[in-house]
Amino acid sequence: MIDFKDITKTYGSGTEAYAALRGISFSINEGEFVAIMGPSGSGKSTLMHILGCLDTPTSGTYRLDGKDVSTMSDNELADVRKGKIGFVFQSFNLLPRTTVLRNVMLPLVYAGVSPRERENRATAALNAAGLTEEHFTHLSNQLSGGQIQRVAIARALVNDPALILADEPTGNLDSRTSLVVLDTLQKLNRWHGRTIVLITHEPDIAEHSERIIRLRDGSIISDEKNPAPRDAARETELYDDPA
Repeated sequence: MIDFKDITKTYGSGTEAYAALRGISFSINEGEFVAIMGPSGSGKSTLMHILGCLDTPTSGTYRLDGKDVSTMSDNELADVRKGKIGFVFQSFNLLPRTTVLRNVMLPLVYAGVSPRERENRATAALNAAGLTEEHFTHLSNQLSGGQIQRVAIARALVNDPALILADEPTGNLDSRTSLVVLDTLQKLNRWHGRTIVLITHEPDIAEHSERIIRLRDGSIISDEKNPAPRDAARETELYDDPA
C-alpha cells in the first residue's frame, strides 16, 4: 500500500539548507499496523506530512495504494487525502457545539453524499470505533477525552480510507484513556483489516503495533517486526483491576 523510495526533504537552500529526511525507504503492506517512532527533531513530523499528502518530498518516490503521489499538484493531493487517508490528530479537531453524529457526518457533506447515506455511514463508523447510539446525540464537549478521540477515529473512517494515519493520538490523554484509544486502533486493524500508521515519540505506545520503524536525524535506524505487541484491551482490564 505504501512504498517510499529514497525520500528526501530539504528546507532552505545553500548554506541554510536543512535535511529533515535523508533518503528514507520502506514499504507498508495492506492490513499492517506500523508505528513510526522518534524523538523531537528525528524527522517523524516531516515524514507524517509526506505520508498524509500534506507535503511533497524534495526527491524520491512515494506510491500510495499503487499511485505515485510524490509529484502531484496541490489539488491532486487534496483529492488523495479526501479519498485515501483518514487522519486522527492529537488535538481531536471536532466542532464542540455539534453532536457526535454530525461531527462524523461532516466529511460526507463536503463529498456530496445524500443525507440518508451520510447517517448510515456515520453510524457504521461510530460503531466500528466502539461508540454506541446513546452517544450519538451528545455534543462533543460533553464527552470524555477517550470518547472524543474515538469520535475522531470514526470521522477518519467515514470515507472508507485505505490508510488511517494517527499522529500522536494519545498525546493529550491519561494512561488509561490512552489504552482505550489504542484498543480501538488494534480492533480496527485486527477485526476490520484497516492499515494503520501510528506516529509517536513514546516507546510504550509504539509497542502496541506489529512493527516499529525508528527514526533519528532524518534517517531510519531500525525497522523491526514486534513479535509480541502489547494488548491494550488486556492492559485496560489490568489497569481497572490491578489485583
